[in-house]
Amino acid sequence: MLTLDFLSNDYKEKKTPTQLAEESIEIDIITGRLPSGKRINEQDLCKKYNMSRTPIREILRRIEGNGLARSIPNRGVFAVGLTQKDVDDFFYLKSILEVQCVRWAIERIEDYQMELLEETFDFMQFYTMSNDLDKILKINEGFDAIIYNASHSTELEKRLHRYNFIIKYANADIKYPLNYLPTVLEEHRAIFNAFASGNPDAGAEATEIHMYKSMLRRK
Repeated sequence: MLTLDFLSNDYKEKKTPTQLAEESIEIDIITGRLPSGKRINEQDLCKKYNMSRTPIREILRRIEGNGLARSIPNRGVFAVGLTQKDVDDFFYLKSILEVQCVRWAIERIEDYQMELLEETFDFMQFYTMSNDLDKILKINEGFDAIIYNASHSTELEKRLHRYNFIIKYANADIKYPLNYLPTVLEEHRAIFNAFASGNPDAGAEATEIHMYKSMLRRK
């Protein structure tokens, strides 16, 4: 069950060493610290993450399945980076799915999820007034996570979290405009109001507007 633990400064999502290693390697590929086309050295990863070759090979197989690595027989495993077109495509797919997710979430949200969403929006308003960008970025992730969970679609929730992960690190150096916080607050307010009034059409429209403006902010 979702909680508001993500708002805490010392919050650490509970992940296994294997999950953390896999995420770290993928981040290195997405950000270009591990350049596209570079051979991934298993021995180096074993030392870095204090793991044997078997779990490292399993990790690399999953990363290959996610499209961020490629295995070449008798040569090894190589990083497969993302082009700007790849990232743009992920954002476009996220935009489409997020509209449907909000529509379903408004129709299916449970009382405790609505309470969490309301509390999270209250925090969003407070930290916008405090001009705390780092906290707002974390709260935005939590706001989305509650909505994804409220859609009661495991597949949709999984895909949207994956797209967010890729976009977050692919755009790690994005510069936010001076009016970012109050502007995004109002976009989220329109989405929240649609939940409060139980209006899926209004939620879909508000989400379309938010995603379009988010796309413009990435340019």
